[in-house]
Formats: sequence, C-alpha cells, structure tokens
Amino acid sequence: MAAPPPARPRRLVPLFLGLFQGALLLFFALFVTYDKVSAQAEDANLVANQLYGIFPLFQDIQVMLVVGLGLLLTFLPHYGFSALTHNFLLLNFSTQWALVLQGLLHHFHRSEIHLDLHNLLTAEFAAVTVLISVGAVLGRTSPCQLLVVAICEVPIYFASEWVIITHLGVLDVGGTITIHVFSCYFGLGVSKALFGAVRRPAHPKETPTPRSDLLSVVGTLILWVFWPSFVAVLCEPGDAQHRAILNTFLAMSASAMTTVVASSLLESDGKLSPGHLQNGSLAGGVAIGAVANMAMPPVAALALGSLSAVACVLGFRFLTPLLARKFALQDQCGIHNLHGLPGILGAVASVVAVLVASEDTSGSHSSQVSPARGNATEAAWGQQGDHGAGGQALCQAAGLAVAIGGSLLAGLLTGAVLRLPCLARLPERLCFDDSLYFKIQDDAESPGPDGAAEEGALALKEQV
Repeated sequence: MAAPPPARPRRLVPLFLGLFQGALLLFFALFVTYDKVSAQAEDANLVANQLYGIFPLFQDIQVMLVVGLGLLLTFLPHYGFSALTHNFLLLNFSTQWALVLQGLLHHFHRSEIHLDLHNLLTAEFAAVTVLISVGAVLGRTSPCQLLVVAICEVPIYFASEWVIITHLGVLDVGGTITIHVFSCYFGLGVSKALFGAVRRPAHPKETPTPRSDLLSVVGTLILWVFWPSFVAVLCEPGDAQHRAILNTFLAMSASAMTTVVASSLLESDGKLSPGHLQNGSLAGGVAIGAVANMAMPPVAALALGSLSAVACVLGFRFLTPLLARKFALQDQCGIHNLHGLPGILGAVASVVAVLVASEDTSGSHSSQVSPARGNATEAAWGQQGDHGAGGQALCQAAGLAVAIGGSLLAGLLTGAVLRLPCLARLPERLCFDDSLYFKIQDDAESPGPDGAAEEGALALKEQV
C-alpha cells in the first residue's frame, strides 16, 4: 500500500478557525463589553430575577442544540463522530459570527458593543438556521464547505428576519417562519445548486443500522423534552410565556401520538418506521411556534400538532421520493418534511388565528408579546389593531413568501459558491465516513488503498 500524502493541507481548516478565533479575540478586546447593571438595589434585583427566569431556558436550549440535535444526526452508521462534531463546531462558529454581525448592526454605540444574555440567545437562533440547513447535505460536504455555508447564511438570516419581523410585522415568537421555513429552503437551495440535476444513487453507507437509529431516537427524545423552552424563551414572562409552554407541549404530544398512528398505517406490516418517529414527533414543535403565545383553545394546539405530524410522515413516504425522482433534489435528513412542511402549516395556522381572533383578544396581547427572535419591536400587534385582522393576515402570508423565496434564492447562490474548485469536495466513495476526519481504531471501517489515495487527493485540494 502506498503511503498516504502528507496531511499538511488538511490543517488549513483548523488554521482558518484559529485565525478566526484570533480575530474575534481582537474584536472583543476593542469593542465588546458587558451591559452595566444599575447600582440601585431594586434595579439589581430586577436584573437578577430576569436572569434566573431566562437562564434555565437558555440551558435547555444548549442541551437541545449540542446533545439533542447532534444525536438526531447520528442515524448514518459510519458518520456519527462527524455528525456530532460538525454540529458542535458549526454551533460555536456560527454563534460567534452572529455575535459580531449582530453587534455591528444593532448594538454598536459609542464604539462599544454591549453584550447580554438576550444577545447571545438571538445569536444562537441564527446559528440554529445553519445547523438545520446543512442537514440537507449531511455527509456529502467537507468542513470547508460547511464553514462557507455558515459564513453566508448568518448575515442572510439577519436580513430576512429584519424584513419579516421588523418591516412586515409578522407574529412568529417561536421561529416557525424566520427559523424553520427559512433554514429549510436555504438548505434545499444549497443542495440543489451543489449537486445539480443528476440524481445520485443510494450510497452503501447511507442505510441506518439499529444502533444508529437508536442513538437518533435518543436525540429526538432530548429535543422533545426541551423544545418548549426554545419556543417560549423570548416570550414576555407571565401569561404569554405560560401559554407558549402549554401550547408547545400539547402540540408535540399530539404529534408524537399521531406519528405512531400514521407511520403504522402506512406500513404494510403495521410496524413503526424509526425515521418517522425521529422526525414526526418533533413536527408539532415546529408548527406551533408562530401561534404559541396567541390566545387559542387547547384543542387548536392538539389539532395543529396532529396535522403537522401527518404532513411530516406523508412527506417522508411520498414527497421526498417524488422530489428526488422528478427534480433530483437531495435532502439527506429530510429537513423539508420536519421543518418545511410543518413550518408552512404553522404559518397558515397563524393566518387563521389572526383572522378568527377578536379585536379584544388581539389587543390583550399587545403587552404580552415580546420581540420575535431578537431585534423586532412590539409593533406587530399594534399593526393588527391599525390595519385590522385582514392586514395582519396578509403580513403573515407575505412573511412566509419572503422566507421561502429569499432563502431559496440565497441557498442556490451559496450552493454555487460551494462548487468552486478551491473548496474541498468529497468523492462519492468517501461520503458518510468518519475515517476521513477521525482516527478510527477499527481498520475494517477505514478506506482501502484506493480510498487512501482519493483521501490524499482530497486533502491536497482542501483550502479555506
């Protein structure tokens, strides 16, 4: 066996990350400081109460993104280390990148950027869009390409959020439109532009095993437990936050039950599909975000959760094969079924909820709805009062259209960038394999002589 080429070019990714971290250190040293707490005792107590109210939810979200989402992506049996590590890497890289952009755009005053927990939360929500989007190309992209996706997507997300929330006044406290729909169609656009119109055959390492499916189901359970915190964390403490938690739990409980029913009915032998369980159980949390803090009967949350689970399961069974066959669309994790279809359903539900809500009910929310995902104001409910329920419903529909159209176009452009020769692109036979990035002890899982040669060729191409 010929000795593999030197791994020096492979170090370009950590070199780039090291330079990025060094630049961030300099940026923070020059411009970033913490918010100053008032010296008055009553103000200090207020800040402490706010911290104790938001930090437990922040911890829940950390567990969701690092552990839950990471394990959900381990359904590929030979790509578990890579899925977990790349998820963790992208979360940290995207959050820090978002803090820089967010600080420059919204919090730069007198040559200082004031950092608090709310800023960190909204930066992490920007990072979530990257974590969701790359699910469409999981296992077929190099770390170089993943970092490029993060660099491109985070500023586009902030622009999209500004148009949808601040300019249009869309109600979306749980990120159904701004996060889930946006990231889904951005990822699909990246996938379409990156892989073109050629339908790729099934990869031998692409089929899940019982062990990998079990780990993925554990990730689903972790996400399911902590999802109400993700939806409710930015709601105004009190009645709105309480209502958001209850509605989210009911929707997710209904989606879990409905997933079992729908999946079993679709299978000829009546058995439950692990892929359906891993995704359909979470669909209710995606759909409920746009209406979670609105005044609606509990049965509406249950119904929305059930409908979103049905849409997700049917999407996996029928729509994904259709899109692959007709449009050669690669969607490795089925993000269209978990985030796209339930997200659209949740946006439609918000239109219906706005139309059926009485003016008295709408008005009672004006002091209870906090800025949706960061830099919006509470003008959304005020707009509904000024323009009527019909005007706000049109805003909701317009926000959905902007999220789909804008993210799809931006994703196509980003995918075209990923095809540049300077970026490392995986040969088909080296996809879905941890041994390309990790020292795997089991020699049976490592590439053979030809694989080692192709791996070396990839390393020589790998540039940031």
